[in-house]
This record gives sequence, structure tokens and C-alpha cells, in this order.
Amino acid sequence: MERGKDLSEGPSSRSPTIGDASAAAAAITPSRYESQKRRDWNTFGQFLKNQRPPVPLSHCNSNHVLDFLRYLDQFGKTKVHLQGCIFFGQPEPPAPCACPLRQAWGSLDALIGRLRAAYEENGGSPENNPFASGAIRIYLREVKECQAKARGIPYKKKKKKTGSSSGRPDDESSSASMPFS
Repeated sequence: MERGKDLSEGPSSRSPTIGDASAAAAAITPSRYESQKRRDWNTFGQFLKNQRPPVPLSHCNSNHVLDFLRYLDQFGKTKVHLQGCIFFGQPEPPAPCACPLRQAWGSLDALIGRLRAAYEENGGSPENNPFASGAIRIYLREVKECQAKARGIPYKKKKKKTGSSSGRPDDESSSASMPFS
């Protein structure tokens, strides 16, 4: 900081212009999460517009969301072995196979979380949020279980324990999950 500089000197002495307002707005960059949420929201909006006939957001329901998630599978990078594949159930197969690439469960789960928030931030009511419907939760659970079986990694539902924790890091009661409601 320069000491002794008169406040009337420099760029702050001129009157603000439209360019200054946009420069100030650009100086406040959104977080990575906010940027991704906006990108996801715009992608979903474009998906609805590309439907035949186009679907207005006010008519969007969980079936459109499910169609969107299935559409995204074609861009996935996670190998999901089919039941007939010789590598089905192996976490690290020794050779390539022809099984499809899909969106990873964790990516879909995060995407739905961002779209759920974006829906409400863009004027949608929480009661009518298609991203928060039971059908979406069921679909995500099925994808998670299918991918876990295909890789041979069991996802066991954590049970709540009563009483005190043993203090071990792998103690199930120490990692309670947040409900998705």
C-alpha cells in the first residue's frame, strides 16, 4: 500500500461507468461448487429444450430427471462390468473388456444434490422439486448397488448403534450418514 497517495488520485477519482460495474462483478468469482451448479443447471435446461416436444421447466418431473441421468451415462468414464463379463465382481480386472462406461454413482449423487439446490434457488418450491423425489433416490440406490456388485465392493448400510463408541476409526457409529430428504 502506498502511503501519502491522495485519495483523489488514481482510477477511483473518476465517476463509475458500466465497465467498472462489470469489472467489479468479475472480481467476485463464484466458488467451484457454484460454477458447477450453474453449469449443471444450464445443461439440464438445455436437455429439456432438446426434448420433442420441448419440456418447460414448470412441467418437469422425476421422469425427465431420470431420462437426463440415463442420457449422461453415455459420457461416463467408469467401467461397469455386466453380469456375463468374466471380470464381473473384480475390483481391479487384469485386462480390458467390452463392458460399457457409465457415470459413477458418486458423480450422479453430487449432480442431483447440485440440481436440487439450483431448482429451489431458481424459484422452484421444495415440495415440487423433481430432484428430491423418491424415484430419484431409488434410482441412485440401484446404481450404487449395481456398480458395487460389478466391482465386487460391498456397500453395507451402516446401522446405528446405541451406547458409546469404541473409538476405533472403523467403528460404524462414528460415521453416521445424513438423510437425503
